[in-house]
Amino acid sequence: MKVNVQMAITPKQKQVLDFIKNFIEENCYSPSLHEIGQHFGKSISTAQHFVEELRNRGFLQKTDNMARGISTTVQQFGRIFKLGIIAAGNPIEPIENPEPIDVPLSMISRKGDYYALEIKGASMEDDNILDGDVVVVRHQTTAHDGDRIVAVTEKGATLKVYRNRNGKVYLEPRNKSLTNIYPEELEIRGKFCGLIRKV
Repeated sequence: MKVNVQMAITPKQKQVLDFIKNFIEENCYSPSLHEIGQHFGKSISTAQHFVEELRNRGFLQKTDNMARGISTTVQQFGRIFKLGIIAAGNPIEPIENPEPIDVPLSMISRKGDYYALEIKGASMEDDNILDGDVVVVRHQTTAHDGDRIVAVTEKGATLKVYRNRNGKVYLEPRNKSLTNIYPEELEIRGKFCGLIRKV
């Protein structure tokens, strides 16, 4: 017997599911519970309730040990390499023997070259990107306003939010105690596509 998917969830759950699908398609990574709640004007606990209901009905997968680990399909994995450690204001510290890691295919679904870096520091903690996390990066040399990018400036390498306001380019940390970076030189090395957290 064929089940009509549209009848299996409520209209509000369908709105949440559509938002998650569109967010992943546009950003290459899944929204956080905070972002889901903010979009619908709801609390994080309400957003979590919607995600759990959609997971229970088989519309979502959620990897518990992974921040932004929501997926709209059954998780399949691909292999990329962790190349180094990135800390604000320092060069990327290369790993002598690049470490292969398995990541959800949803993070690396677009054509391109992907790699991973380990985060050192707390400059992106308001985006739930924490010290010791591993970020998945798609190699590219351009960015749009609001993208989270791996950037190399005259002071070293960093992961920050790229801002371009009326031609004025700067890098925005996601930590209220830190200030924006206005680089004299800027090279974009890639775009943040996902995050893996060890438990």
